[in-house]
Amino acid sequence: AAAAEHGKAAARAGRMLRNAFFARDAALVARELVGKVMRRKVGDAWLSVRIVETEAYYIQEKGSHASQGRTPSREALYAPAGTIYMYYSRAGDSLNVSTTGGGNAVLIKAGEVLFDALSPPDTLAVMQRLCPSRDGSARLPERQCAGQTLLCKSLDLKIADWNNKQFCASTFFIEDVGVAPDAIIVARRLGIPDGRDQHLLLRFVDAQRTQCATENP
Repeated sequence: AAAAEHGKAAARAGRMLRNAFFARDAALVARELVGKVMRRKVGDAWLSVRIVETEAYYIQEKGSHASQGRTPSREALYAPAGTIYMYYSRAGDSLNVSTTGGGNAVLIKAGEVLFDALSPPDTLAVMQRLCPSRDGSARLPERQCAGQTLLCKSLDLKIADWNNKQFCASTFFIEDVGVAPDAIIVARRLGIPDGRDQHLLLRFVDAQRTQCATENP
């Protein structure tokens, strides 16, 4: 059984997004990440989440971290495209990936729990234990990863482990499963204060999976 699971994971790792995918314009990468699948190994289980919401950020606009200056904690934003950048916000960790152009990146905002041959239905319980509701009860499946910090908690992604690191085929990667959304909603990004280029349409949401997004656009 272990050998079979290893074989399935290895096959999917062959479809792992390489750095060349991220070495493009941030908005294009953000749009094309919608529908891709995040694979994360926790213990003996592979957890899988389909990306349903992303946001693009550019160094030249005021909504980005890079626009506030280059610091050691933001160094991953200037690393080669495909480098993971994580930061602490909203009482949890958030996951970004650098794109082409120093300081540009994509924030992965929300996802839909996915079950397949690699991640059977019982993997939901693992995510629910990692990220329960505030009262300790299990989250509804469609809301398990409905937000950037919920997503990271559900996949056990922490700044200390992954900031300024590369994706790894044996523990955490993003896979192209060959399925693209039928339609994508383009909207303003969430939580951008007035005067910080809040008007820019750089948020991308799977139109058929808005119930799994941070909030309905």
